[in-house]
Amino acid sequence: DRCVFSSPELKDIQFIRSNYYNKLEVARFTSSLGKFVGYTEFGAKQANYWNSNPSFISGLKAQREAYCLTNVGIDY
Repeated sequence: DRCVFSSPELKDIQFIRSNYYNKLEVARFTSSLGKFVGYTEFGAKQANYWNSNPSFISGLKAQREAYCLTNVGIDY
């Protein structure tokens, strides 16, 4: 998990969760898209599975505020 900051305001903060297998990024969640995107065949299947669970996706969307906004003062 990581946060990308372009300013200390919440609207300019992006939460990213990347999933790797054998050092290759297979899927990524970004709060700006609000869903997972698969980069390999396996990653696309996983992304479809994760995106079909609305409670999991809403929890990740909340991480932008809970995880990133809490640490913006330290990281920015």
